[in-house]
Amino acid sequence: MAEVRNKQVILRDYVTGFPKESDMNIVESTITLNLPEGSNDVLLKNLYLSCDPYMRILMNKDLPPELSNRSYSPGSPITGYGVSKVLESGHPDYKTGDLVWGTTKWEEYSLVPATQILFKIEHTDVPLSYYTGILGMPGMTAYAGFFELGSPKKGENVFVSAASGAVGQLVGQFAKLHGCYVVGSAGSKEKVDLLKNKLGFDEAFNYKEEPDLNAALKRYFPEGIDINFENVGGKTLDAVLLNLRLHARIPVCGMISQYNLTQLEGVTNLPSLLFKRVHMQGFNVSDYYHLYPKFLEYLLPHIREGKVVYVEDIAEGLENGPAALVGLYSGRNFGKQVLVVAHE
Repeated sequence: MAEVRNKQVILRDYVTGFPKESDMNIVESTITLNLPEGSNDVLLKNLYLSCDPYMRILMNKDLPPELSNRSYSPGSPITGYGVSKVLESGHPDYKTGDLVWGTTKWEEYSLVPATQILFKIEHTDVPLSYYTGILGMPGMTAYAGFFELGSPKKGENVFVSAASGAVGQLVGQFAKLHGCYVVGSAGSKEKVDLLKNKLGFDEAFNYKEEPDLNAALKRYFPEGIDINFENVGGKTLDAVLLNLRLHARIPVCGMISQYNLTQLEGVTNLPSLLFKRVHMQGFNVSDYYHLYPKFLEYLLPHIREGKVVYVEDIAEGLENGPAALVGLYSGRNFGKQVLVVAHE
């Protein structure tokens, strides 16, 4: 049996407040590159790992019951979405050499139950890293949230917070393809320029330079907002609630402004939901993976034709994983944060 080095990113202890690189350790263990006799598991070589905002929640000690089975355990590798190559399989759906994406551990090699693999990668004419982003969980999140919950109509007004991130940059482009007017917010001049000049948003603004978010939204949406794709929560959501049109929709994808707070911010303008007859709904992308074939059919031609573009921020090597992940919460990343473990 071949035993090899297996570098891992380990959570040191549960996290309070903003995570730090020192909350994670890089360790070296070993792994045997053979499946145990009779195993139905799959042995993976991890290629690309996805850094996603939700991972911060899983570092908390006390999670709501709905998330407790996904909590990270101190002393163990953190987990997340990744693109991997099958080295050996005890499951009939996968064979040696297959490329797959799903949930894996932050390490070089992982032995996982086949149920953690979500999809086999059939289309390799696009970068494999795309399956951590535009063609993976964030892409499906943007697609399901915008089309299934947002129910967009041509000519409607769409606001996207955290618009240059993994999900937001796609929501804006989907909205433009659908004939909507789209405005995004981001946290730097460079990100605002990206939204307007590369991603095709009609307008964008730096929320850090807007002392009054309510006034800013009134400036960009004098007639109000039909769809608010909510990624931030807190003060941003509170301002949006004052600027909605009748029968507006709010797909709630994330609340990144709240993940590191020990005391959550209050939202005071909720009566707008009542007055404007607004439909606001949280969602989990896992409820929509049955749409994945339809999603690929929609998106792959747009990617190949250059009608949808995707910006990635690439970090190389597991040792740079903690910095890449922590950087999400200060907005250090420029586009979708990807961690490269190995190039096939």
